[in-house]
This record gives sequence, structure tokens and C-alpha cells, in this order.
Amino acid sequence: VQLQASGGGLVQAGGSLKLSCAASGRSASANTVAWFRQAPGKEREFVAAISWNGGFTKYANSVKGRFTVSRDNPQDTVFLQMNSVKPEDTAVYYCAARAATVLTTSRYQYNYWGQGTLVTVSS
Repeated sequence: VQLQASGGGLVQAGGSLKLSCAASGRSASANTVAWFRQAPGKEREFVAAISWNGGFTKYANSVKGRFTVSRDNPQDTVFLQMNSVKPEDTAVYYCAARAATVLTTSRYQYNYWGQGTLVTVSS
């Protein structure tokens, strides 16, 4: 499975941004997909995950109520809608996939990774 993240950019605090993760390859739509982020000098952290059919989602406490993960399987694309963004949301955002149904927050459980897209939130 190949993943391509896009949609990052510069946004003011309180604004919105929508990230996309396009998947290709064998059984791309059958994977659990997650978003992680990594700020400068910090470890990569879990943001959100969605099951293969979109029926289950999981969020980090820091983004719950502000971010929404969704997917369009016919288009093999997963989205991360980011609302009410804060300066602390500034990071490189990565999408990742695993060929399993259980949603997990551990980055070590994801086999496939995209290249990352930079989100910068100005105060």
C-alpha cells in the first residue's frame, strides 16, 4: 500500500484545514488508517484513526471535538478535518495504514506510511 498525504499549509489559530491521504495498491480500502503528527524536537504522536469501513474512529484527547477523521473508500482517500486549530497543532502530519481491523494508537503497529505534510498554525 502506498500513501500520499497532502493539504498541509499555513493557517491562523482558530481556522480550519483539511488533510487528505490517498491510498493506492492492493486492498488499499481494507486497511485501518491513522493520522500521526510530529512537532520539532518531539516524538511522533497519535492523532486519529478510522476503521476500514469508517464505522469506528478513535481520537487523541488533545484533538477530540476539534478534528474529524473520515474516509471515502471508492476514492481510496482518508481525510482529517482540522477545526479550531491551535499553535500547538503545528507539526508534520503523517498518514499510516495497517492491514488489521483493530484501531490502535501505537505507531509501531502501522506498516505503511506516507511522506508527511506540514501544518503550521500561527498565533
